[in-house]
Amino acid sequence: MRFVIQRVTYASVEVENQVIGKIGKGFLVLIGICETDTAQVADKMIRKLIGMRIFQDDAGKTNLSLHDVSGELLLISQFTLYADCKKGNRPSFVKAGNPELANSLYEYVIAECKKHIPNVQTGSFGADMKISLLNDGPFTILLDSDEI
Repeated sequence: MRFVIQRVTYASVEVENQVIGKIGKGFLVLIGICETDTAQVADKMIRKLIGMRIFQDDAGKTNLSLHDVSGELLLISQFTLYADCKKGNRPSFVKAGNPELANSLYEYVIAECKKHIPNVQTGSFGADMKISLLNDGPFTILLDSDEI
């Protein structure tokens, strides 16, 4: 599982010219799921995400978590995080989880995050989405379940 976490001042997602999710200060998280991912892998990633201390404290140090700043989450499914670009110029997505597994784990991540964060917004699995954001910093972190 891969999370691309962007610390944002605001972010929104549109489907067919309609805003379906938007947040203020918090994290925009792009979520990639592969065939070998499980709920246990998701739990590990969620714990790391929720505990991530990348907001500035009064001393200007990145020392505060989402809870500390009353931050919000915008969670977007993103199968392209498992693009394989080793051969040629057209990426292969064979490492991405099949849609049934990926959607199930994406919904699981959403439900678990809602247990910890009051405002969790989402994209629409499999839809053509347009994402707008103001990256704060910029601050972007890649979490890979194989590395944590």
